[in-house]
Amino acid sequence: MDDSEEKKLRAETQRRRTFAIISHPDAGKTTLTEKLLLHGGAIHLAGTVKARGQARHVTSDWMELERQRGISITSSVLQFDWDGFRLNLLDTPGHQDFSEDTYRTLAAADAAVMLIDSAKGVEAQTKKLFAVCRRRGIPIFTFVNKLDRPGRDPIDLLHEVEEVLGIRTVAVTWPFGQGPDFAGVATLFDHLGPHAQRRPLHDIVAKLPGPAAGGLSDPGKLEARLAEEVELLEHAGDAFDHGRILRGELSPAFFGSAWNEKGVDEFLAAFVGLAPAPGPRHTTTGAAVDPVSHGFSGFVFKIQANMDPAHRDRLAFLRVCSGRFERGMTVRNVRDDKDMRLSMPHQLFGKERQVIEEAYPGDVIGLFDTGALRIGDTLSEEPSVEFAELPRFSPEIFARLRSKDALKRKQLEKGLLQLSQEGAIQVFALRDGGLRDPILGAVGALQLEVLQYRLRHEYGAEIVLERLPYSVARWIEGTGFDPGEQEVDALCVVDRDQNPLALFKSEWNLSYAQGRHPEWTFSPTAMATNR
Repeated sequence: MDDSEEKKLRAETQRRRTFAIISHPDAGKTTLTEKLLLHGGAIHLAGTVKARGQARHVTSDWMELERQRGISITSSVLQFDWDGFRLNLLDTPGHQDFSEDTYRTLAAADAAVMLIDSAKGVEAQTKKLFAVCRRRGIPIFTFVNKLDRPGRDPIDLLHEVEEVLGIRTVAVTWPFGQGPDFAGVATLFDHLGPHAQRRPLHDIVAKLPGPAAGGLSDPGKLEARLAEEVELLEHAGDAFDHGRILRGELSPAFFGSAWNEKGVDEFLAAFVGLAPAPGPRHTTTGAAVDPVSHGFSGFVFKIQANMDPAHRDRLAFLRVCSGRFERGMTVRNVRDDKDMRLSMPHQLFGKERQVIEEAYPGDVIGLFDTGALRIGDTLSEEPSVEFAELPRFSPEIFARLRSKDALKRKQLEKGLLQLSQEGAIQVFALRDGGLRDPILGAVGALQLEVLQYRLRHEYGAEIVLERLPYSVARWIEGTGFDPGEQEVDALCVVDRDQNPLALFKSEWNLSYAQGRHPEWTFSPTAMATNR
């Protein structure tokens, strides 16, 4: 790589920002996503996108079932430009039953935006997703949404984030009013970054919109309250520290309303300056892969079948970690030590896609896949580079699947194979039982409902699900383990790679089995590349 190529690679990497939005259901995640795209110029009207001269209905919720239910049940990728930066937005499922998909998506993100409802504060799913971000050590940005509705006091909300989640906050924007009086936000700092300085109070107050501008009904009353709150933040709040933000120790807090778009531009302006560009990624050996000095490398964090039902296609979502990706390049799939030619890479935008010629660290590209790729696979020009595996979560809900139509067996088996490779569900079988009446495992009940819907509408296979009385699963390793042995209130099965695991009715039954067999290892996860 000559100097000009390295200079371009470094510049393209530095202008990338790859992030995910996490939230409890109904906090306004889909609305915020669309308003970010709207303000970034990627769409011309929330809910639609101009593509090839036609207005097409494309949002982050591209699956028909998502539109019917009004919830996000699958991750999507949306790329757009803002003020010279290229943003890769990884939209995650809001429903807790799809937290495993969210976990894998967060593995591909360099930062996370934690969305909080101003009336409800920190909710259960927010806590779970925050914990995942905290384990990864990525920067976490807090956006308090729905300020256009009556809600809790902003200072109380920041205090709750600190107390419940255990992360300090620093307010970067502050709201003018709340509910019917919400008239926008003020930015509290100048020169965000290592040399950030608080803006003087008179500069902040000067931005208050008056009645003539269609703003506050009583600006004088709010001015006094605003002065009191800003003074409290200065004396009691944490100091701005960009280093702590990048280490995930301090969360910059923003306020606004995605619905009426107030606070969105202020958030974007601060986010692109504070969020990190793609950095080094650690391999299984502990070595760091620098995004600029290494050749091309990336890892698969998601597989999606039937994004285009007419063609029954299958796309692997690959996060570029280092080097320049070029269309038609040959790379090594490290898991099976085989070369692959990547001839049809796609840029993704919800359901829409277009063939691209190149991509840079931080970008997410879609690769057509015939079944050779798995979640967690590393693709690299250098065979010695292999990124850490992505674990599968232990299922908590189990059901036996029975087909309604024996003549549709081929379609059923194909559907089960493809949907299990997506990571949506896990398929188990009795020893030597094949896929006849398989047992399905899921993290949440909605996953089974989505499976049933997709098998019917995408593969033409009607099924019946019989819920089983098990709630705990553990993969078993150790000498002398017999997958056919029946523990007390347990069922021994194998996964699709013939790895044995036991299903237990309760944690007590699991503890009992562990006591009987100290020579066995009971693992709650199976690594993706071993599936």
